[in-house]
Amino acid sequence: MEKSYTEMEQNFLQFYKQIEAYEEAAGLIGWDLRTKAPKKGVAQRTETLSFLAQKVHELSTSDEMKNYIDQLRNSDNKIIKASIDECEKEYNKSRKIPINEFTEYVQLTSTAESVWEEARENNDFETFRPYLEKIVDFNIRFAEYWGYKDNRYDALLDNYEPGVTVETLDKVFPELRNNLTNLLDKVNQSEDKPDPNLILSHFPKDQQEKFSLKVLEQMGYDFDAGRLDETVHPFATGLNPNDVRVTTRYDEQDFRMAVFGTIHEGGHALYEQGFDPELYRTPVCNATSMGIHESQSLFWENFVGRSKAFWDKNYDLFLEHAPESFKNIDKNQFYRSINEVKPGFIRIEADEMTYALHIMIRYELEKGLINQEIEVKDLPELWNQKMKDYLGIEPKNDSDGVLQDVHWSSGGFGYFPSYALGYMYGAQLEQSMRKTLDLEEVIHSGDLSPIKNWLNDNIHRHGSMKQPLNLLQDVTGEGLNPEYLVKYLDQKYNKIYNW
Repeated sequence: MEKSYTEMEQNFLQFYKQIEAYEEAAGLIGWDLRTKAPKKGVAQRTETLSFLAQKVHELSTSDEMKNYIDQLRNSDNKIIKASIDECEKEYNKSRKIPINEFTEYVQLTSTAESVWEEARENNDFETFRPYLEKIVDFNIRFAEYWGYKDNRYDALLDNYEPGVTVETLDKVFPELRNNLTNLLDKVNQSEDKPDPNLILSHFPKDQQEKFSLKVLEQMGYDFDAGRLDETVHPFATGLNPNDVRVTTRYDEQDFRMAVFGTIHEGGHALYEQGFDPELYRTPVCNATSMGIHESQSLFWENFVGRSKAFWDKNYDLFLEHAPESFKNIDKNQFYRSINEVKPGFIRIEADEMTYALHIMIRYELEKGLINQEIEVKDLPELWNQKMKDYLGIEPKNDSDGVLQDVHWSSGGFGYFPSYALGYMYGAQLEQSMRKTLDLEEVIHSGDLSPIKNWLNDNIHRHGSMKQPLNLLQDVTGEGLNPEYLVKYLDQKYNKIYNW
């Protein structure tokens, strides 16, 4: 590959390898902290993470980096040009944050994640509150450093979804919310509802894991370039394209948590295992946005994993691992039960129809915090009220409410909208995929490689060479359109609930 680069370009890539090395080390420590690290090791690990982050910050904002940006800004090599654009954006943003504030922030968020875990376990928001207040203050300050045109929250959105603004979300989300609540009304009025109790039976963790591993294998996940582990809050992490790890969470009384969570995180992992090798060890060997990333996980989890065709093919395999109590459940009853629509407290357990409503609640609270319209101390009450307004239910404790997500503890403000955007992106991609693939036939065959190959060709291989909305336009022929998601949900659940 190096033969296609000039000497200056090769020097730049060698320089970037230093940044990549520190980031990979930090990623490995982050994975360990969330999976296997002993509690007493957290403090020193936090210091190590801070050191690594500081090194990345120094290199990303160095005079040497600025020299490469100036020299290669107009490179004829498209990969170098895109890489320099990424580095220049990061350079400009990072230079605006004083190094002492950046270091303090890294230490704060590294510690806060462990505090959040304990607070959630003990249903103790007040323990976590002072950490969250500091994190919010830092994000407000960072947004001011970076600058924005219309809304302070836009500066944070840009970190996860370049090109998407509050103006876009405030137009799309209310429209989607109205359609979802209308569909939810139809579900509630149906007299032919599935019975969820059919599938709520003890299912040993080791057997759930065996089935989940077989599903990952079926999806095309490369186990020579990854692994499956257990964690409190499921995630996937790409240390590099040849080391992309998946985690899941097991509930022995409800297998859906692990099975669909594993498929979801597997979708993320396939994206990062699917980057074009020409992009390896460059700044564009990354997902183009978290929304596009979520489109992949939600596509696999919902459009594939929750489909009738998937269970027509895999139900017998499932029964090989399931306890005896599952063996008398009719396959159609099973399919309807796993697709039950019922507003619940936990986002990662939410059904397809209510999932995006969870995201809108978080988005509105985040936006309010960053624009200083609400305060952290009021979050539990505001959270519960929005749950009641949007989903018709109210959490009995903060562990099932405001403390349930890890994102705020790690400073991920601006991230949550990507989940709903990803769901809409995924529905659009499904419609485009259907132009060349008979999805039901492919899924029913058990050979999912045509789906993986289509996603590799159209999404994965590009890394961040294209902006998210440009990529969506190239693949689907149009911009963001929530109608595809509404149509998908309407058609699917009309058959399940017979309205």
